[in-house]
Amino acid sequence: MSKSQAEQAVDAWFAGRGWKVFPFQRAVWKAALAGQSGLLHANTGAGKTYAVWFAAMLRGANRSRRDRTGLRVLWITPMRALAADTQRSLEVSAEELGAASPDAIGAWTLGARTGDTGSGERARQAKNLPGALITTPESLSLLLSHAGARDQFKHLDMIIIDEWHELMGSKRGVQVQLALARLRRWNPELVVWGLSATMGNLQDARNVLLGTGADESKSVLVEGDLKKQIVVDCLIPQNVSRFPWGGHLGLQMLQPVIDEIEKNGATLVFTNTRSSSEVWYQNLIEARPDWAGTVALHHGSLDREVRDWVEKGLKNGELKAVVCTASLDLGVDFLPVERVLQVGSAKNIARLLQRAGRSGHAPGRISRVTLVPTNSLELLEAAGARRAVATRRIEARQVPNKPFDVLVQHLVTIALGGGFRSEELYEEVTTAWSYRHLTKEEWQWALDFVARGGQSLSVYPEYRRVLPDEEGVYRVPDATIGRRHRMSIGTIVSDAQMQVQYVSGGRIGSVEESFVGRLKPGDHFLFSGRILELVRVHEMTAYVKRSASTKGAISRWGGTKVPLSAEMARAGLEELERASRGIYEGPEMQAVRPLLEVQARWSALPTGEVLVIESMKSREGYHLFVYPFGGRSVHTGLASLVAFRVGKLMPSTFSVAVNDYGFELLSPEPVDWARMFDAETGADVGLFDTGRLLEDVLDSLNATQLAQRRFREVARIAGLVNQGFPGQRKSMRQVQASSALFYEVFRKHDSGNLLLTQAEREVLEQELELTRLRDTLTELHARRVSFHEVKRATPFGFPLMVERFREKVSTEKLSDRVARMVRELEKAAAA
Repeated sequence: MSKSQAEQAVDAWFAGRGWKVFPFQRAVWKAALAGQSGLLHANTGAGKTYAVWFAAMLRGANRSRRDRTGLRVLWITPMRALAADTQRSLEVSAEELGAASPDAIGAWTLGARTGDTGSGERARQAKNLPGALITTPESLSLLLSHAGARDQFKHLDMIIIDEWHELMGSKRGVQVQLALARLRRWNPELVVWGLSATMGNLQDARNVLLGTGADESKSVLVEGDLKKQIVVDCLIPQNVSRFPWGGHLGLQMLQPVIDEIEKNGATLVFTNTRSSSEVWYQNLIEARPDWAGTVALHHGSLDREVRDWVEKGLKNGELKAVVCTASLDLGVDFLPVERVLQVGSAKNIARLLQRAGRSGHAPGRISRVTLVPTNSLELLEAAGARRAVATRRIEARQVPNKPFDVLVQHLVTIALGGGFRSEELYEEVTTAWSYRHLTKEEWQWALDFVARGGQSLSVYPEYRRVLPDEEGVYRVPDATIGRRHRMSIGTIVSDAQMQVQYVSGGRIGSVEESFVGRLKPGDHFLFSGRILELVRVHEMTAYVKRSASTKGAISRWGGTKVPLSAEMARAGLEELERASRGIYEGPEMQAVRPLLEVQARWSALPTGEVLVIESMKSREGYHLFVYPFGGRSVHTGLASLVAFRVGKLMPSTFSVAVNDYGFELLSPEPVDWARMFDAETGADVGLFDTGRLLEDVLDSLNATQLAQRRFREVARIAGLVNQGFPGQRKSMRQVQASSALFYEVFRKHDSGNLLLTQAEREVLEQELELTRLRDTLTELHARRVSFHEVKRATPFGFPLMVERFREKVSTEKLSDRVARMVRELEKAAAA
């Protein structure tokens, strides 16, 4: 079969750059030209962008000149910071191909529509959308909320969802599912492609992307067969403590990191939190003031102009290093980057692969990530991660199931965007994977909730957001309601953000209102890599000036510690199993060997077959240490569950501490743990039973308080509470008070409210990982119990004690107390 003029032009474009077309790219072009949709999974930097973008242009070449008008390609990205970079990348190839083949390819116009798009550009797009539009899930929903949406999308031919692995497991992914369902209803022949780089459950990912109504004959999964080499190594600390605690190495690794930056080209230094990135950046500049201007900071709370400057500097090869967070995980192509350093454990194989791919971001180049441990036990994680990466054991992404807050928001959006008939929209919504099991009763509840506020809000007119007209079409009856809804579209929920601005002018970025609320004028804090002094707060803006001080409070942002993934935990246990047989492979395991040998001598090493449990008496009371290696979230539920079940057998009160490896229970009264966990038979008295798991977990925790906190987010997405209009912003305290009031009203007067049950379900599924907790309990039943009464804290137990110390108010400095304990333990270990 001869190639078309357009295909010949594409081949010539690749050849002109000395590149070859990979088989997976041709497979995508062939499938798209045949009208097939699908998922493309390939390594970061392998050429996925050209595969789908050229497929879109080839499809356009098959149209007559008359049909090459209006919006034809929609490119959805999870981060608005990627939109401008993506636009530049697509424009270059479109211009060159269009010039080389004006008859076949033709001219393409491209544009971006995100929260960063100016009002002038929005006005132009309202009149005439470009041929290809790069947008975010939120901005796409906003476009669908306008009455002329169907007409705007009437020429749409292809949708591309970038970084689908990032979106799929979140409510933003559900938002995309619902938008796709709407666009497919308008055009059943629409071609949809998702791009993924790090995903374990590819078939599931494709099914979620294409929805329940997908024609199997027109849906494909294309995998890039490029064996990209990924190198994972580790900076080994000079002194590996046998008694570690969270972050104890910390800035001891500063000099090794400086040495790595010194001897390499452009380097990305990833940290897991924005606060950590601030600390590392400041310390790098203090240690190397000559690097000022060539070492930069990048995270999501910095002002857009600052981020743009950093990204441009990286692309142009002007920066030596950038300290960053997940803000640089995705998409942006930085060819000059040679090295990636990961400070602290990535806790997740997929995240580690994603970050590794930021270096060597081109076909055939090696990607390398170097791990920088912040405590000795992270050497164990590093060894496990290296093996897991080598065998490509990547975590599966789970999909939200029927989030009613997103559904309620979507109903109002579609009512604004031309209106809907109930039965038709129900059929449409159930083609979205997350709502494939949505019942008619649940649908009617959601419809009733937006139409009259449900059972308990029906007397308040402002909650009658959607009403049927005389023809049975549901529409938004009030312009103010519509304006408020458009301002609240989206599923990203966080503490209210307060702008940080110099008194003299110039924005720096944003921090959470709750952090600034703890400061008073004259206080100093670290932000954007500099020490700032708070001058005053006015209308959600913190006015500051530069400070000569060298110390300040570290800015805090929302979010919890990332828990150890199941794959990482499994990899760590496998390394421990080898160590229990005296096998220490690789530099990481050799470095951590003295720690593990003390653990084995004083107690035992946990493995996939052995559950190690320790009991100890100290001046504080009676300790229990358990090491399931289930991750922080699971251990939170597990510790509370065990404490609750013991409490039903005997009067007891416990203090609890958890980390990714295990948990500690401390009681002032003695507990016969040897009987609770019978070392002879490996049996217990039901502490790890899966029966009544849900009921016992709810009873063991302050589930009401957890659910109320989660309900605050649900209520904001569902449109019950909002941040107010510009110039009239509500404080976080007002939002909290509003959501708390709704929570109490629903609990007392509308117990069947699905938003209420959703909040409870999300606490169990996401915060406590109930499914993984159940799986962990099942695994623990299969393990042999190795019970030990120890005289002193073991290397695995010590970090749990320190976690508990952090929560206590004490006149004694934590560092002093920990240092004294370490000296005593090291003395005992050397004896």
